[in-house]
Amino acid sequence: MPSHSSSPLPESPMTPVLRRRALLSGAAALGCAAAVWPQGVLANSAWPTRPVRIIVPFAPGGGADSSARVLAELLAPQLGQGVIVENKPGAGSAIGVAAAAQSKDGHTLLMGSNSMVINPSLMPAIGYDVARDFDALGMVSSQPLVLVVPASSAPKTLADVIAEAKAKPGHLTAGNSGNGTLAHLAAEIFAGQTGTSLTTVPYKGESALMPDLMSGLVSMGFLNLPSVLPHVRSGRLRAIAVSSPKEAPELPGVPTFRSLNQPSLEVLGWAALFAPKDSIPAAGMARLESLLAAALASDSVRNRFATLGVTPVIESRAETTKFMKSETERYAAVIKARGIKAG
Repeated sequence: MPSHSSSPLPESPMTPVLRRRALLSGAAALGCAAAVWPQGVLANSAWPTRPVRIIVPFAPGGGADSSARVLAELLAPQLGQGVIVENKPGAGSAIGVAAAAQSKDGHTLLMGSNSMVINPSLMPAIGYDVARDFDALGMVSSQPLVLVVPASSAPKTLADVIAEAKAKPGHLTAGNSGNGTLAHLAAEIFAGQTGTSLTTVPYKGESALMPDLMSGLVSMGFLNLPSVLPHVRSGRLRAIAVSSPKEAPELPGVPTFRSLNQPSLEVLGWAALFAPKDSIPAAGMARLESLLAAALASDSVRNRFATLGVTPVIESRAETTKFMKSETERYAAVIKARGIKAG
């Protein structure tokens, strides 16, 4: 759908949260793991009493699914029970998230992502509420978006893209992986912040979009780092800026939006682990929180996540709950301001 001009959108409320994240590395990570691995609260716990299920509201093979499988492999021996990953894709993750919200067996978890806080504003009758229906266990990972343009196109910098968008209102097309996705909302934030007008074009996933973007049929896209990296390296796409707080090691020399005075475009994809509200006893929640932090601090997870193009993020349950509130409010404001409808 075409963008509509509006007043600039405020800086992301998620920025200070992720800037304070306790992302551990090296000796510090190993020290944390040693401190929280199966001692104290983890010893002699009565929970779980049977296998644990992690619902992934996407098809197998994506970042959330792969992250869940890495964690399941590490958590199972510590919990003393099997950890099963169950994929429930559909409706932009709404089917799987709703299924998790309704599960009260005390042994179900959810690997959630941005879509779970975006969808309620797009689909008011969705049937779940993040704050009402879920207890956060902690963050799992994050990954930046990259603004890319075809290598054959004229813009070389963010200023060039903005100038062209202003000179030709509605002429630039911003491809995305579906209406209401993070890529779509990032383009809408860009238009609102820069006072420009884009024509957003939804595709059925980034793989469907990529040929048109590389050929120049689509002008630009705010896409996941792992998806665009091989095409940037091959010279088919040009990376303009990244949405992470710091430059991405995989794209040396590519500036951040913040460094280019566009902090509102600091938009990160993320994954987090949840339990249905009040379904797991307090001791079990504390145990899971500690085990999750220890797993994410380990070299094993860090190295395996690196192959997926994501970064481990360690946040407490309280910090994650606060972050979910800020994310929900942020995207609700964007959807309202830009007049975005489900479609």
